[in-house]
Amino acid sequence: REGQEKLWQNVEKLWQEVKTLREGQEKLWQEVKTLREGQEKLWQNVEKLWQEVKTLREGQEDIVREQRRMSRAISDIGTTLERLTLSLEDEASEVVGFNLRGKLGVDFKFTRIFADSKEVDLYASQGDVWVIVEAATRLGVKLVNEVNRKADIIRHRKPELVKPRFIKAVYTLVPLNDAVEEAKKQGVWVLTWKEELTPLVIHTTNTSNLPT
Repeated sequence: REGQEKLWQNVEKLWQEVKTLREGQEKLWQEVKTLREGQEKLWQNVEKLWQEVKTLREGQEDIVREQRRMSRAISDIGTTLERLTLSLEDEASEVVGFNLRGKLGVDFKFTRIFADSKEVDLYASQGDVWVIVEAATRLGVKLVNEVNRKADIIRHRKPELVKPRFIKAVYTLVPLNDAVEEAKKQGVWVLTWKEELTPLVIHTTNTSNLPT
């Protein structure tokens, strides 16, 4: 009987160990399940991240395309403005030259020059007369003053271009009334394609303080 009791005790211990192993196995499976769920969530998050990366890349591509489109548009605007400026200067050369030919009987050949880094749209000289012309779509008082400043710059910085008499002129498409009045006061000849807005004034060049 003692042997039988010991045998039963051993059997009971074995069942207890089996139970413990099963509980441990269930815990392991539970942990595996938890790990798998975590792994699935991780993959879902990774997938979301890739989707966001894809969206960002698409957005970046849209931005790059828009930048290129804007660059082309800005370039086109610059080209248009350059052509407009060139055509306005050409038109000014024709109109001012035509009027001078009629009034003075002299042909002036206009060209663009730079004096002390300042650009003068049109300059010409013939005989004892030199002429400067500024061409602008819109004439304001500031441009009238600018013509006078450029005349002084040429007189001091480019004395070889200076003659005893000179004409200051502006060719414009949209003249403002206050600017026309100021131009008249300062002896600046203002013209449009169809008319003269101020009278032609031939000034005497002030040769004092000129570099020799």
